[in-house]
Amino acid sequence: QVQLVESGGGLAQPGGSLRLSCVASGIVFSLCDMGWYRQTPGKQREWVARISRSDSTNYADSVKGRFTISRDNAKKMVYLQMNSLKPEDTAVYYCNADLLRSDFWGQGTQVTVSS
Repeated sequence: QVQLVESGGGLAQPGGSLRLSCVASGIVFSLCDMGWYRQTPGKQREWVARISRSDSTNYADSVKGRFTISRDNAKKMVYLQMNSLKPEDTAVYYCNADLLRSDFWGQGTQVTVSS
C-alpha cells in the first residue's frame, strides 16, 4: 500500500521560512516524479513544484526563487524549502508521487503565513 506522509507545516510570519517533508512507503521511490501542490478553501488544487526522477526541477511562477524542492532517494523523502513566505502562500500543502502516470497523494499539511 502506497503511503505519503507530509510534515513540517505550521505557522510562519511573512518573510519567514518553513521546510516541508514527505516520506513515501510502499512504492519504488526512485522511479517516481515527485511534486508539491497546495489548496485553499474554495479553490482548485494548485501545482507548486516538481522534481523528476532524474532530479530536474520546475516551479510555479508564484514560488520561483523562493521555494526549493529536493529529494533523498535513500530515505524516500522529498522536501520543500519555503523562504520569503507570503500570506498568499497559506494553504494545505500536498505531496504527490507520479509513478508511470499513476498519482498518489498524501493527507496534506497546513501552512499558515500570518503576522
